[in-house]
Amino acid sequence: MVKKTLSHNCQDAKLLTKVELELMKHLWEIGEGTVKDVIAALPDDRKLAYTSVSTMLRILEQKGVLHSRKQGRAHIYTPQIEREHYETSSLINYVKTVFDDTPAMLVKRLLDIDSLSTDDIEEIKKLLRQKGL
Repeated sequence: MVKKTLSHNCQDAKLLTKVELELMKHLWEIGEGTVKDVIAALPDDRKLAYTSVSTMLRILEQKGVLHSRKQGRAHIYTPQIEREHYETSSLINYVKTVFDDTPAMLVKRLLDIDSLSTDDIEEIKKLLRQKGL
């Protein structure tokens, strides 16, 4: 098997924890917001304390994935990386670390998943055709 290395022209994004990624997904969706805005965007059954969300947003700012500006007494947080950039960078890291830098192994495992529907498989085929493969 020929090993093909993944490369991408974007810098490696900092890997985020599960909770950090959850908060980032909401900020990507709303564009920017305060701690209260992020809490309001969480599902009703997801209860996080104001102080916990505030701390996590400050950590994300320290990691360089968020920027904040003061508006009155509140801080407005804005993503500094695009969601697509983070997804790509994370996937490249995942392929390198878990699949020994072999993208074909990732695809093989994905195709081995029983939960892939016929529609999922057709969409994958369509994407491959669009890439000229």
